[in-house]
Amino acid sequence: MKFLKKSLLGSAAAFAAVGAAHAADLPVKKAVPIEYVRVCSAYGAGFFYIPGTDTCLRVSGRARFEGGYQTSYTRQAGAAGDTSGYQGRMRINLDARTQTAYGTLRAFVRLDAGARTGYSGVGTSGTQQRIGQAYPGIGTDSFGRDQQYMNVDKAFIQFAGLTAGRASSFFDFYAHDFEFAGATAGSDNFSTNLLAYTATIGNGLSATISIEDPVFRRTPIFSPTNISATVNTGAVSNFGVTNQPTPVFVGPRRLRHTDGSVRSRVPCFVRAVRPDQAWRSAQLSAATHELNVGNRSTAASTGTGPSVAPAHTRNVQGFAVQGGLKINTPFIAPGDALYLQGAYGRRYSAACS
Repeated sequence: MKFLKKSLLGSAAAFAAVGAAHAADLPVKKAVPIEYVRVCSAYGAGFFYIPGTDTCLRVSGRARFEGGYQTSYTRQAGAAGDTSGYQGRMRINLDARTQTAYGTLRAFVRLDAGARTGYSGVGTSGTQQRIGQAYPGIGTDSFGRDQQYMNVDKAFIQFAGLTAGRASSFFDFYAHDFEFAGATAGSDNFSTNLLAYTATIGNGLSATISIEDPVFRRTPIFSPTNISATVNTGAVSNFGVTNQPTPVFVGPRRLRHTDGSVRSRVPCFVRAVRPDQAWRSAQLSAATHELNVGNRSTAASTGTGPSVAPAHTRNVQGFAVQGGLKINTPFIAPGDALYLQGAYGRRYSAACS
């Protein structure tokens, strides 16, 4: 009996040893290493490293809802009878930065978009529609009161003092970050395409020279109201006109009809100098651009007085200068500031800035 027990125990031990040997021979799969997102503190709060790269990225944005009501005493055709308007807006910012041997390489993108309905001012923007940032509904019950809005507000690259892409004009000093609508012809919300170089002199002083696209930040010279959308039984007629003839008068003489659309031949040239300190910033900027319209139109003249038919229009240079001062007031609230700004322009009504 003792012999049988010893034999059984020996067999069990042998089986256990063989099983352990076979288990040790089995392949073992290692867990895939997890690459966690790391915080990037080199460029301020909110940046993180894109996994697998040395590029730091910050994602930010905001959402906004707005509703409005105005008294209306008419039910005329179009949007004249609307008393309410609503809009939902979004803004997305992407700021990517990489440190190189020659300095920081930065790419920045800001996209604004939204949907709005109702009366002009809240629901629609004729200015944005005219410059291609808003797209209208064209139905009988939607035209003039329904818009989808899309704007590439910023898309630029900065490296070694160079700025290239779509950005705020370097002529600007105070261009607010909170204006979503840009609903007027004089709005400072517009960015433009540009190529600029900024030299850092020292002690917070910098100087910039910029070549800028003249198209985005101008209006027709003679009559901006001539470029408009009209409604005719629910269909769009005469929409998107860019060369509508404009009657031009010089003194008592009538110059018949001239194409008032400004041609794009020469870019705008902008120069700016600004000192930036902890408690204040200032800027002195100047810009010049060409006023260049089309020749006389073949459209019939209207009005009174002797008629003159010039073969060609005359091109002139416009200019503007601007000074601004910003005083930081953190003692009121963090981030608060007081802006003072003044500008003077000559022949600059259709200007870049």
